[in-house]
Amino acid sequence: MNSLKSYRHILLAAIVSLSIVLVTLNPVYAADPTGKTVTSVAVTGNATVTEKSITDIIKVKPGEVVDAEKIKQDMQSIYELGYFFDVVANFNEVPEGVQLVYTVMENPLLQDVVIKGNTKVTTEKLNSILKMSKGSVLNSKMLNENVRAMEQYYHDQGYILTKVTDVSMSPGGVLTITFNEGMVEEIQVKGNEKTKDNVITREIKLKANQPFNVKDAKRSMQKVYNLGYFEDVNMKLNPGKEPNGIIFETNVVEQKTGRFSIGGGYSKSDGMVGIIEVGDDNFRGTGDKVKLHWEFGGKASNKNYEVSYNRPWLDAKQTSLGFSFYNMTNQYSDYDDNGDTRSVYDKKREGWDVTLGRPQGEYAQDYISLKQRDDNYMGYVSGPVDYSSPSVVAGDFMNTHPNYLTDNFGLTRSVSLMRVYDSRDNVFSPTEGNRVALTAEFAGKALGGDFNFNKYTAETRNYLKVGHAQ
Repeated sequence: MNSLKSYRHILLAAIVSLSIVLVTLNPVYAADPTGKTVTSVAVTGNATVTEKSITDIIKVKPGEVVDAEKIKQDMQSIYELGYFFDVVANFNEVPEGVQLVYTVMENPLLQDVVIKGNTKVTTEKLNSILKMSKGSVLNSKMLNENVRAMEQYYHDQGYILTKVTDVSMSPGGVLTITFNEGMVEEIQVKGNEKTKDNVITREIKLKANQPFNVKDAKRSMQKVYNLGYFEDVNMKLNPGKEPNGIIFETNVVEQKTGRFSIGGGYSKSDGMVGIIEVGDDNFRGTGDKVKLHWEFGGKASNKNYEVSYNRPWLDAKQTSLGFSFYNMTNQYSDYDDNGDTRSVYDKKREGWDVTLGRPQGEYAQDYISLKQRDDNYMGYVSGPVDYSSPSVVAGDFMNTHPNYLTDNFGLTRSVSLMRVYDSRDNVFSPTEGNRVALTAEFAGKALGGDFNFNKYTAETRNYLKVGHAQ
């Protein structure tokens, strides 16, 4: 008699992955059949599995001399069908030789399937991968393969720590499969001296007490780096307190985000002038952006200034708010159709804008902006045309465009709607992804301005990696 490892109840457990270990024993027979002829081959013990499905894979044939190794191979093949928890080879002596009888013990009938521990993949999806029919004999080979397939499906979704920790079959035929999805126990931030922890953790898609997802971890590192506050961003997975749990550690190296510049100059028309600009893209470590630009001195009564502020997170929905106001007088040049200078003049721009934004999904962002800008013609500097001096000479520019100033200078009030889709991996040096921006601006006298117009703009950029990384 030759016996494989038998199971009275099927109980499979896995730490890394499900496996079934088959143990073969040395042949032990009641009487030594060596050298005798096999007169017949039969199968007993199968109640549900057809005899033909077993005999089709048996290699030993009547008329052959007993070969212990060949019989062991047959037992292995029968066992690997997956329907049996034990296979035994028996011999009945007859005058012509021996009758070979393979006795099989079927696995229990599968009455129900219970899946535990799954929160990120539905039970319906896992059952569709498992493909186990209720009322049929449990096939341990198929179970093994399909449990691996369920784990692989989890891994393909990014849940690479998920594994099956227990597979058991009750005497009543209930198959229970238990998952451990690999929980994030804690999120730690290290290396930040100026930046507050929450400025970093709010960009991390992973959450404590949720399964670890490597795709979310990668995207989180991209988002943290794209803030522009850090020279380097790295992640580390440290063992947690619970089995298969991890502590997600984010390490950052901060870079300077503040700037201060001062300059000055002299001209005969304005005398001494000075410029001061101060700003910070990570003001006080909060992630807010501030900027102040001031030009002072000179003879002009109006000093140039610009103040802007942006807060990227107003609430839990990541609503952003930005505003700016300015008063700038600068020199501008207009050109004719031939590219020649038509007029050089001073123009004063005074106004403000307010923008609200909110993300729509992982990569899209919607914005709405209110804007007011007052453009004033401050005086002629040089060039063939002085817009403030009318002309009676036929063909002159001001003769053909008598309303040029009122048509091009005045108060603009508008509302803008903008959607930006940005999937770039690195906004500073992208190697993949794209950026698409669509903007519609509506200005009208109904808003209190001097002009009516609709303006639509579209911009797209696509990035592809070229060559091989060094």
